[in-house]
Amino acid sequence: MADWLAYQTMHPGLFQTTALALGLVIGSFLNVVIHRLPRMMERQWQLECASLRQGTIPAQEPYNLAVPGSRCPACGHVITALENIPVISWLVLRGRCSACHSRISPRYPLVELSTGLLTLAAAIHFGPGMQAVAAAAFLWIMIALTGIDLDTRLLPDSLTLPLLWLGLLVNLDSHFATLPSAVIGAMAGYLSLWSVYWLFRLATGKEGMGHGDFKLLAAIGAWLGWQILPLVILLSSVVGAAVGISLILASKAERNTAIPFGPYLAGGGMLALFWGQPLSHLLFPALA
Repeated sequence: MADWLAYQTMHPGLFQTTALALGLVIGSFLNVVIHRLPRMMERQWQLECASLRQGTIPAQEPYNLAVPGSRCPACGHVITALENIPVISWLVLRGRCSACHSRISPRYPLVELSTGLLTLAAAIHFGPGMQAVAAAAFLWIMIALTGIDLDTRLLPDSLTLPLLWLGLLVNLDSHFATLPSAVIGAMAGYLSLWSVYWLFRLATGKEGMGHGDFKLLAAIGAWLGWQILPLVILLSSVVGAAVGISLILASKAERNTAIPFGPYLAGGGMLALFWGQPLSHLLFPALA
């Protein structure tokens, strides 16, 4: 890895091209994660419930991130390698299955393109080195969490908790924050939303957010340090409130409609990754 990074440092254009290509491929994999991980969790819950009831556990075919191969959900057509080239295949097929011509959601190329461009942005912003590699990993997990939360209102522990520990590991060398700041950030991120959750529940008798939101903000704090948390909360709250009000005014949602907060936290975290320091100094100079 060290030799590869040294070579890439000598050829920054190659590093950026590699980052873009890798990001597109990872984006294709993230589509699989977004689609399959919630279904894998549901299967596991069903097995656990059957075990607790001491009932018969039905035999199930293997289903994970690798098996079975990608298929058209409408006709079962196996997606070939040529039909699975990020972005390009969707454009060539004009967003349709080659076998049954059913519509393929534009979200697939959107996730691939977003992942590629954000990975390229990390390569340009941080330059060749481990900081860019770590930043890309942070962005990839954020994209997966965003897609899953939008679909299912879930932020899986299998993504948020490794993200938190990875942030602390990365900051052993203070890539994005000092280790003390990262540890305090993890604690403060969790406890801040946990406190809001319980205050809202005591005041209204309702749950205002899921526990996954606590863990996601804790992970962001572990990556970027406690000083960035007010900025992340501000950005995610403003955007979330704007979207919620817009949906209500457009009559697409009622006041009691649950709106996932994870995508806004993830968006705030990604913005803070690139521009957290200058924005935080501008908006919260006391924390500078």
